Amino acid sequence: MHFYRTLRPIKAITFDLDDTLYDNYEVIRRTQQESHAFLQAYHPGLNNFTQQAYQTLRDELRQQEPEIYHDVSEWRRRAVERAMLNVGLTTAEADKGSREVMTNFAHWRSQIDVPEETHLTLAALAERFPLVAVTNGNAEPHLFGLDGYFKFILRAGPHGRAKPYHDMYHLAAEKLAIPLENILHVGDDLTTDVAGAVRCGMQACWINLRQGNLMKIADSRLLPHLEISQLASLTALI
Repeated sequence: MHFYRTLRPIKAITFDLDDTLYDNYEVIRRTQQESHAFLQAYHPGLNNFTQQAYQTLRDELRQQEPEIYHDVSEWRRRAVERAMLNVGLTTAEADKGSREVMTNFAHWRSQIDVPEETHLTLAALAERFPLVAVTNGNAEPHLFGLDGYFKFILRAGPHGRAKPYHDMYHLAAEKLAIPLENILHVGDDLTTDVAGAVRCGMQACWINLRQGNLMKIADSRLLPHLEISQLASLTALI
């Protein structure tokens, strides 16, 4: 545990989810593969629909509606809906089909093996602090056994713009009725988690799981208050 700034009293802790509480790389790879196969099998006109073609539709949507990236689930659903419309499905059929694809996506997206260390650490911290999840992603903690540790879960899209925008950080403080300066945010991303939290007045903990060097990483914009290399180190704050 390395300290870069003086810690103020901590009265609550917020957590990023993906790549902070579990490894998300393989989950995303498998989810994209399975979900795309489901999409291709949904209608004969989509049998040869490639992932590159899907990405092109996503890019077009982002260009036409820049703010859509704040809600990754809706962005994905709309791209799928557009693909279905392009092969001749009606508006109603494409709406229904895109939601079925997203149900399949949600299933695979939440097939996550959470490390025992994460369970033990969150359980210990939850006895001392209110915990909140703040995520830009679309994993659903109730499907992989993490929801019980959190007072509530905030998601980009339904609950505001994606980190590093301050919307969800401010909403967390408001719902907890705790000043921003007394909340510690824990995350793996130096831009969305560390810089986002520090700039809005929170304290930030960078979890460095890949032996990165804070002084040499390109997106190291602001120093966190502390750096840890394993989640269990946070129990030292109790």
